[in-house]
Amino acid sequence: MCRTCDRAERAPREYLAQLREAIAARGWASIGVERGRLHPPVAYSVGLTGHGRPEVVVTGLPIPFATQLLDAVAAQVLRAGAPRPGQRVTLPSGTPVEMVKVADATARLKVAAEIFGPGIQALQAVHADDRGHWPWDARYRGIPGGQPILGLRQPGRPDRLSGVHRLFPITPPPRS
Repeated sequence: MCRTCDRAERAPREYLAQLREAIAARGWASIGVERGRLHPPVAYSVGLTGHGRPEVVVTGLPIPFATQLLDAVAAQVLRAGAPRPGQRVTLPSGTPVEMVKVADATARLKVAAEIFGPGIQALQAVHADDRGHWPWDARYRGIPGGQPILGLRQPGRPDRLSGVHRLFPITPPPRS
């Protein structure tokens, strides 16, 4: 369930006003929807649309990890522009992600659509498992509940990690 929905005492209008304030201060806010009985958790940005950029979605990660991933990607999207669908990037944490264009973002990102109207665009940051396998790879050993892919993957991409484009600066670990 959405953390906002859990707080029935807050009126939706008040919540949207608080989101708008957060977006004005930072450029985006993150929305987290907790795991349900049949659905894994999902988190997405709200506010990048106001800068002419697509929103970013993460599925299948616990909300605290998903929002950290969203923050890293959203900051880069505002700074340098959005990656293209099919582009692979490595986050500062070392997490590799492949960007997938979200099908029908307006229906999936309801709060973003409420603020910015229909026709919003979004990219999903699909993450590989700890062995470098993607959810579309038969050897993917993902997280409980899976990682739903919300759009069609760009054709012709290899299933294994190789040649990951380092969009974010990575600090190498210190030598022992």
